Amino acid sequence: MHEPPYETVLKPYGAALVELARQRPEIVCLGADLTRQTETDLFRDEIAGRFINIGMAEANMLGIAGGLARAGHVVFVNTFGVFCTRRCFDQIAMSVAYPRLNVKIVGFMPGLSSPGGPSHQAIDDVALMRAVPNMTVVEPADAIETRQVVAAIADWPGPVYLRLKRGEIPVIFDDDHRLDLGAAQVIAGNAEAEVCIVASGMMLPAALAAARTLADNAVTTVVINVPVIKPLDATTITAIARRSRLVVAAENHTIVGGLGSAVAEALAEAGVAAPLRRVGIADTFAEAGSREYLFAKYGLGTNDIIAAAWRGLALNRPMPVAPAVAVRPGAYAPV
Repeated sequence: MHEPPYETVLKPYGAALVELARQRPEIVCLGADLTRQTETDLFRDEIAGRFINIGMAEANMLGIAGGLARAGHVVFVNTFGVFCTRRCFDQIAMSVAYPRLNVKIVGFMPGLSSPGGPSHQAIDDVALMRAVPNMTVVEPADAIETRQVVAAIADWPGPVYLRLKRGEIPVIFDDDHRLDLGAAQVIAGNAEAEVCIVASGMMLPAALAAARTLADNAVTTVVINVPVIKPLDATTITAIARRSRLVVAAENHTIVGGLGSAVAEALAEAGVAAPLRRVGIADTFAEAGSREYLFAKYGLGTNDIIAAAWRGLALNRPMPVAPAVAVRPGAYAPV
């Protein structure tokens, strides 16, 4: 893995979708008047005959996607995450998930990555999509996983909700990293650690940074990357949690119904005694602002993960603070 600050790339999803669609004529791309913002301007410019801009009518777009899927297409639907989950939940459930169609719903700007305030912040999208039968929920952590996830979900039977960061995407993993839709992956530390940190998506950089600081202060950690939130790889997570004193779940989402809830359910059903601490948005709407400001204000930063681990272990010594990472232009660092 690379060290922060991470190099970034632009439009890895859009480029991967175009590359796959050139090889597979059944793939079509739908948008809702956010073409450039969802990287699908690349598809529009390269494969215009299979690109449809529905306009600002997301519910209608999901109905059309279901019809195209019934005709044999693999349909990628693209807009902001808050618009394709809250706004057309019934159409997703009835037109896509119930008939288990090959519609891949791609939601950009997850959680507090949007500066647009509550109307644009998808803080509950994972909870909504987890609740829908037949729906798979995927959240890659970096540009390497984003490039790989397009072909992976195209081959995955049935509907998928893909949660993607917009804009500059960090490169965390090496080129030989392989995304696995069937398994969570231990990416740092060892399975006998005191603290098991389970993270997804944009929280992975902070989880890795927190693990480094904890290790530097005599607290052993293991970090599990969870690209698939549903179905959760409960086997891997509970096996490691059994050997840990504490589990910390970190997500860019409300703590109600997301990754932390999925981990809690897995631990409870498996009878794992390790306590759980959840780092995420504490059941509140957020305000407008930058990623750095919002993550810091609403408790999604590196030091929030450290604090959850420190207090969860009830350590009776001063809590460490993660060193600041100098960020050069175009690079990406954990908050």
